[in-house]
Amino acid sequence: MGAEQQCDDMEVAFSDSEAFRSVQHVLQSVRMDPFLIDLRDKEQYDILLCAVDSTTRRSSDDQAMLATTLRALSEAVSKIDIMYHHALLHNIFTMSIWYYNRDTRDALLDLIIRLSAVADQYLRECLQMLVNNFTPPGPLVPKIEDKRWEAKRKEIYSQLHESLKMISDTVPLAPRVLKDIINRSMPKLFDNKVKMVSFVECMLGLDTERLGDLIGTSLLEKVVDLLTELDVNITWEDILQEEHSKGIFEMELEDLANGVDNFGQETEVLFGGNVCANKLDGLMVVVCKHLKSCAEHGCLKREFDILKTIFRKGVLKVHKSKFAQFIMFYACSLDPEICGLDFALFLTDIFTKKEDDAIARMSAVSYVGSYLSRARFISADTVVAILKRLVDWCIDHCERQKKRHTRTKNPVEHQIFYASCQAVMYVLCFRLRSIMDYPNLKSQLFKMNIRSILMDPLEPLKVCLPSIVNEFLRQAKAARLFNASVDLELEDRIDSDLSKAFGGVNRLDMFFPFDPYLLKESDSYIRPNFEFWSLVKTTYSDDEGDELGDFDAPGMNVDSLDDNFDIELNSDDDDIEYTMNKMSITPHRSFYHPMAMSGDSGLSMPARIRPSVSPPS
Repeated sequence: MGAEQQCDDMEVAFSDSEAFRSVQHVLQSVRMDPFLIDLRDKEQYDILLCAVDSTTRRSSDDQAMLATTLRALSEAVSKIDIMYHHALLHNIFTMSIWYYNRDTRDALLDLIIRLSAVADQYLRECLQMLVNNFTPPGPLVPKIEDKRWEAKRKEIYSQLHESLKMISDTVPLAPRVLKDIINRSMPKLFDNKVKMVSFVECMLGLDTERLGDLIGTSLLEKVVDLLTELDVNITWEDILQEEHSKGIFEMELEDLANGVDNFGQETEVLFGGNVCANKLDGLMVVVCKHLKSCAEHGCLKREFDILKTIFRKGVLKVHKSKFAQFIMFYACSLDPEICGLDFALFLTDIFTKKEDDAIARMSAVSYVGSYLSRARFISADTVVAILKRLVDWCIDHCERQKKRHTRTKNPVEHQIFYASCQAVMYVLCFRLRSIMDYPNLKSQLFKMNIRSILMDPLEPLKVCLPSIVNEFLRQAKAARLFNASVDLELEDRIDSDLSKAFGGVNRLDMFFPFDPYLLKESDSYIRPNFEFWSLVKTTYSDDEGDELGDFDAPGMNVDSLDDNFDIELNSDDDDIEYTMNKMSITPHRSFYHPMAMSGDSGLSMPARIRPSVSPPS
């Protein structure tokens, strides 16, 4: 008998009230040696296999029949045996719920839940089947991003979450097995964007209530690992090639020009354009939505604490990461008073304490400097409090060096000190004007002995980046942070043979991790709380805004700098080009690129300093 005729017969047999008993009879009749099975029972079993064939595409009427069959199987779970019904179980576990309507999906998931409860038999297979359905099957991938699929996609995710929760509540071992299955099923670097985004979106939906308490840390860690892996595979050369006509990134290209990055690895584009960037962009949207949902449901602090641990373990010292760290930035922006302050103190503690190695401490102070400069939601009093801790540490370091018989200006030996000095100056370039607006904070800042650090025999001004030093001294002079004689002495220290080359002799290969965010789709989550250099009011700016107006990006309200500040994205290419150029405050490419035009362009504030290079150990 052909498969088509068998399925037709099955429809007749299973369309009446005897369906459940018929399925039980079929299952029972084949629980014996194949040579002993009656041919008529074998035929009925083949019809049942056809009815639940995972490769068959069904009409609405066919789906109704399938739902009836699945419900009958649910009532007969005790009759199913892996030894005699292997083919049937294979069909069930390879079914994709994405092809079915709500009623059929409910019937299939109910069967999976019941099978999972069978002692020591089908738990792993049931959980694997549900995890496999985190992503749509291949033929549906091109359609899944269509708006018309959005409601169904969310409905499917909800059904999967509920099913996994029910299994976890019923089977104590389920969360541990589920954790292992998810770890093994995580998307890989070369998987397509839709699969990655769909899987992570569905997976993060599990991070709630009891199931989240059991496996939430593992879920977030896997997501951050994936974000970081994608991030480090986006070379700066990729970004420069995509934006070459706009000059967004004016970076140090001497290494990239040779086709080798600073770790000696080929920088050849392997992914065709910015495929990794597009994947990362989509995943950042998913993670930001998840964090926003956590904030709305009052569980952001729990999620944030998990992210801090993951950040310290897997992101802090990854100096080729360009965008993944912004999940911390966004989480902080959702709760500035608790998470925002906590992150600043967390980074400062890593730097000031000696529990971590030099690279971690140097990275932490780079992070805190960039964070305080760029996070619009961080209050001026928090900035001053953190600056005092950094300055006090630097003073203690200088005092310790005075007690030594020999003192050197070796940037490697004193790398943490120089990194801290540079962070202090960098933060003040962004925040000095706002601090000066508060008399009490201004008084606290003036009491900090910044002068003694900068004039110390270790001479940080000769090692830190001249672009930062010059901007800082310009603003400090306008704010009268130092007296006139000190200003001149500090300027003399900059104008020396040691600072003729960019960054000074043996300069630190530092990075500023919260530089302008260039992922287009997820940019809307970061932009409203991000401080662009083009919007910074400096101490030497005209109060009427004449000088600052020259730096304003189109469509941005410079005077509106409250916590609800929002920037409307302008679709005009010229405006975007202007805006992005102002976002980048890195020294001009012509300073060091052999093919660049010659000319005296001077130095501007740096946005990134060799981001793919780890600070020297």
